[in-house]
Amino acid sequence: MKIGILSYHFPPEPAFIPGSLAEELAARGHEVRVLTGFPDYPGGHVYPGWRQRWRHQTRSERLTVRRVPRYAGGDGSARARMASWLSFAGSVALAGRRYLSDVDALYVFQLPAVTFAAAGLLRLLGRVPTVLHVQDVWPGEEPARAGEARRWSGRLDATMRRIFQEAGAVAVTAPSMRDLVVAGGADPERVRVVLNWTDERIFRPTEPSPVARRLIRRDGRCVVMHAGTIGIRQGLETAVRAAAALDDRMDLVLVGSGAEERRVRGLAAELEAENVRFVERRSPLDMPELYAAADYQLVMLRDLPELRGMVPGKLQAALSCAAPVVASAGGDTVELVERARAGLSCPPEDWAALADRFWLASTIPPPARVDMGRRGRDAYLREMSHRAGVDRIEQLLHDVSARAARPGR
Repeated sequence: MKIGILSYHFPPEPAFIPGSLAEELAARGHEVRVLTGFPDYPGGHVYPGWRQRWRHQTRSERLTVRRVPRYAGGDGSARARMASWLSFAGSVALAGRRYLSDVDALYVFQLPAVTFAAAGLLRLLGRVPTVLHVQDVWPGEEPARAGEARRWSGRLDATMRRIFQEAGAVAVTAPSMRDLVVAGGADPERVRVVLNWTDERIFRPTEPSPVARRLIRRDGRCVVMHAGTIGIRQGLETAVRAAAALDDRMDLVLVGSGAEERRVRGLAAELEAENVRFVERRSPLDMPELYAAADYQLVMLRDLPELRGMVPGKLQAALSCAAPVVASAGGDTVELVERARAGLSCPPEDWAALADRFWLASTIPPPARVDMGRRGRDAYLREMSHRAGVDRIEQLLHDVSARAARPGR
């Protein structure tokens, strides 16, 4: 097949799903054309060594990547974010018709950032058979004024509803997200669950190095580690309060950074939680050894309706590394952990319940923790692996293309 891929982010940005999908589809013999922007995530500034220009195209045997300019504001405001999204939509409209005019099917890595571009491209291409892989149906954190946020949210909702209705198939990254996209206008018969995968070349079982041990472990106590963004969605204040109640029994290590880091650090200082430690953001290549140095990986999401249908990428990474999990979340995240028997779970934003899970985690003997990790990895390989995910996406692309090619359509 000739397959088009539309993605707001693409490697060298940390956009592993669309990048690995494009490579694997090309390796399977398809001709793949990617339409994306110039790399600027997460700082909002184009990467050093890159310069935005109109005609930037790279080719390998079956994979072509066309990059188009977009506004790179860098201040993180809602206004700058919308300027970037709309400028990307304009560039996609100018380049997309010719570049993707003869594809058999289009795959859209669907984030709010790509919504306007996807809607415009579908109109220009005459409703080419399309698979949306929905990662997030909400615009996310809104630091703007309430009125401005509501106005843009309404426009996003209306545009997203239109592309849900026009798509040949909608893939969702968690079972509960199906209800959200159906409520958003998608045909229930065309919605399929395709769980995200992780970079299995990096995230796999390993042994901790002496450097990783020194960084993560302080003594023989149980260590629960949270790796990734310290943001509004994670609600890590709950974890700090839970750990502070067990300061003589376990350590909580937060690896990463984010918009809420100052607030979380301040709470740890206020509670005098000496067992809560912060480690600056590390390269993904370092993470498997850090996972192995800890006893459990912490997966947290706040108690918000839109997050119950989300499975954060750190869960797949932890399971692929055979790391047992403590999950403080609702919906599909907890259900996956419980079904795999890969760790412990509790309701979100309940520090007392999480403290109880931390206490129980510290009492479980090491051999039982190893069994949890093994069961989690087995579940990952069975349900969330790279091969399983690409197989499902490839089948959806075949299905929408064949359906569109039927006589009379």
